[in-house]
Amino acid sequence: MSGFIAGGNTSAAYPISNADFWPEIDGQHFRAAMRIDSSVTDDRLEVAAVNSMIEANRELTAYRAARQTEGYASLADVPAERIKGESQWIHLYRRVIYCGALAELIERYNSYDATNSGSQKITEEESSPDQLRRDARKALRTILGISHATVELL
Repeated sequence: MSGFIAGGNTSAAYPISNADFWPEIDGQHFRAAMRIDSSVTDDRLEVAAVNSMIEANRELTAYRAARQTEGYASLADVPAERIKGESQWIHLYRRVIYCGALAELIERYNSYDATNSGSQKITEEESSPDQLRRDARKALRTILGISHATVELL
């Protein structure tokens, strides 16, 4: 009988580079902020983050073009209130990426137990991919300056 035991050192910070306008993502900050354990390798975490970045950047293409036309070279340069010393746009962008990537990881890892104890999965808290995608969508819509609710008259 064989078993899967997660191991490896995941404490070394590493940047995940992004397109010029968008901020890079720190893989270890992502891991810590979303409480992702070591059963998810850095390579898998990076693949999910890059995919989330591609999707977000694609959806924000018009936003980026408009801000660059206004003379802003990066998202960090776009005027906004600062929280913890950073633009709120950076915090929101990270939320889009982190939630989207974690949703993908949860879906990919749900077919087996990722810990020795059998009592936990990828994260220490219960988050469904649908909840995470909702959070990502809400942050994306905030960046775009559009409503979080969609209402249709019947």
